[in-house]
Amino acid sequence: MKAEADRADQAGAADTGRNPGSAGTRAEADVATRTRTKAGVAITSLMEAVVERGNLMLAYRRVIGNKGAAGVDGVAVSELKDHLQRHWPVMRARLLAGEYQPQPVRRVDIPKPQGGVRTLGIPTVVDRLIQQAVHQVLQPIFEPTFAEGSFGFRPGRNAHQALRRARQYVADGKRWVVDIDLEKFFDRVNHDLLMGQLAKRIGDARVLKLIRRYLEAGMMADGLVQPRREGTPQGGPLSPLLSNILLTELDRELERRGQAFCRYADDCNIYVGSERAGARLMASLTGFLGERLKLKVNAAKSAVARPWQRTFLGFSMTGHPKPKLRIAGSSLTRLTEKLKVLLRAGRGQRLATTIQSLNPVLRGWAAYFKLAETKRALEERDGWLRHKLRSVLWRQGKRRYRRARMLMQRGLTEARAWRSASNGRGPWWNAGASHMHAAFPKSWFDSMGLVSLLDTVQRLQRTS
Repeated sequence: MKAEADRADQAGAADTGRNPGSAGTRAEADVATRTRTKAGVAITSLMEAVVERGNLMLAYRRVIGNKGAAGVDGVAVSELKDHLQRHWPVMRARLLAGEYQPQPVRRVDIPKPQGGVRTLGIPTVVDRLIQQAVHQVLQPIFEPTFAEGSFGFRPGRNAHQALRRARQYVADGKRWVVDIDLEKFFDRVNHDLLMGQLAKRIGDARVLKLIRRYLEAGMMADGLVQPRREGTPQGGPLSPLLSNILLTELDRELERRGQAFCRYADDCNIYVGSERAGARLMASLTGFLGERLKLKVNAAKSAVARPWQRTFLGFSMTGHPKPKLRIAGSSLTRLTEKLKVLLRAGRGQRLATTIQSLNPVLRGWAAYFKLAETKRALEERDGWLRHKLRSVLWRQGKRRYRRARMLMQRGLTEARAWRSASNGRGPWWNAGASHMHAAFPKSWFDSMGLVSLLDTVQRLQRTS
């Protein structure tokens, strides 16, 4: 499963909460420092660090800030404080005794734009709090073990760094990419292998037992709880860290072979100098992943190809000697579909209200794709959106008289306004005709506050 769709959808946060702020990082580092020996191995008081007040307060702020839906118990984020005031002493005692039992996660299936569904497991808000507290203690312990080529879900690292690194590899002459897609990765994580990796650095049996219980917590759908013996469902704070811990073994194998690679969660691209070398690497890594990590490479979605023929984190590249990053067609398609939904929801509303609903999506999308070095796709998407909005205005006119009056108010002569309003053509044709362009040029949409993707990306590039 690719991570790219998630990033584009979450671009406004983009990314969106993935990297903790400096204050949070320092707090986590302080907690971790108190729980490690000089050799870097966790001592047996790790659970005490998890339930320590400062660590819990940081976790609480993050859970509240991330909001999110309720789990199987129906407790909402807004109710967490009252719930903890009533139940936390008992839960804390059970955690310290190694007896805490997580509740099942709530199954949520999200349709993917390319077909199929992505399954999320939504923990209860209390379990999200505990997972976040565990994450904050474990992250600084495992962070030094992660590879230089790993960029996903790590403090101080992001998708843009991975993309710049990938572009540099191609510019340096590695003009073939081994694009590996792990089939249903989060559903197929082997619990025993993962727990073995965790036990190498965690010396507190209570923490190991708690993580195992989170891994094996059932998934509830339609009132029935389905047991789970493999996988780490997306939706909880621990899942990204656990995926990095397991896939570090892949990273180290690639480093041992001297490969140039970029990995973001389960999305891994390796850059090589020839197609033949790529084919050999694909075959050997398929065997390595199957034998060592019990993971399956999705042959239909994986390939050895030119970088400009593949998509990585929502981008592709040009084939120039010094390649440029460009927005992948699939990313543009997803944006178009999202905007169409908002435009349909805005029928019957004032255009200003519709623009207000569009702008957050446009800003977030532009913030993520600010690395784009070609502007044609941005110009085309801006033009398409203004065309759609002109079509909305034409529909809202309904009758010839109102349409003619609208055009005259926007500066067209009476004769031209009446001729245009009486042409008998449909809204889409009129939205692209010269009279609507003259009446509602780009400058008018700018004055209405509509975010321009091209203008925003160029402004972000100038200031970054």
